[in-house]
Amino acid sequence: MSDPDIWDRIFNFDDYAQLLGLVHNSIIAGAVLGLVGGLIGTFVMMRDLPFAVHSISELSFAGASGALLLGANVGLGSLTGSVLAALVIGLLGNRARDRNSSIGVLMPFGLGLGVLFLALYKGRSANKFGLLTGQIVAVDTPQLTWLIITSAIVLAGLVMIWRPLAFASTDPELAAGRGVPVAALSSVFMLLLGLTVAMSVQIVGALLVLSVVCTPAAAAMRITASPLLVTALSVVFAVGSVVGGILLSLGSSIPISPYVTTISFLIYIVCRIAGARRHRRGWMPVRPRTAIAR
Repeated sequence: MSDPDIWDRIFNFDDYAQLLGLVHNSIIAGAVLGLVGGLIGTFVMMRDLPFAVHSISELSFAGASGALLLGANVGLGSLTGSVLAALVIGLLGNRARDRNSSIGVLMPFGLGLGVLFLALYKGRSANKFGLLTGQIVAVDTPQLTWLIITSAIVLAGLVMIWRPLAFASTDPELAAGRGVPVAALSSVFMLLLGLTVAMSVQIVGALLVLSVVCTPAAAAMRITASPLLVTALSVVFAVGSVVGGILLSLGSSIPISPYVTTISFLIYIVCRIAGARRHRRGWMPVRPRTAIAR
């Protein structure tokens, strides 16, 4: 295949205006996912849970694959897998060593189970591929409604626990000493995270959830130590990555996920370079809290 053919598959803006009018649901879905992912991603990084996010996405993939095989609702299957994984991880508490070893067991099990279900599935290959790499361009009105309802639940939950969760995420030992229910907050947060991951799997695929839930917050933490600015920038970066990925992928035959991950990665690189320059002047970036009770 010649180079012009390759670039034409990656970037093709023929009839772009007509195509743009067909994906308004996808753009709304991307913006909603970016908002929720950016907000919850801040706490994911503060609590040092990127590894857990990946594990939840693998179990969400297994649930979605199982639903696809059985002819059931894929979104419900994805949600079931995510919530079960999140609850298991939440029950492990804050002991990083125990949590990470259990996550290391869950991840390959979820991925292997999902691959088994997809191998047994005899339907369209596009359905299989979409679970791994996303299919946001195909978002219909029922899917968008489900996404908005789930996002509203996650946002409402975050608003209710925001202040004690921020305290527990920053200094869990002090928070526990002040009477904050750290263990209960951890379980509630993991449940909200499971809902967010289930949404993300439907949009960007199981393999690339980290680019929406973790990378934007990690980028924001490289350039500011203000909790308010970290949260705001995380949302801006996440929305920009997902919506930008949709707009770039619209005119190509390539799935959305490479565009989303590339934009997210470039944002992180720029923020890391900017943060390194500020660090040489004496500024320290935000660091995730250290593991507790090892």
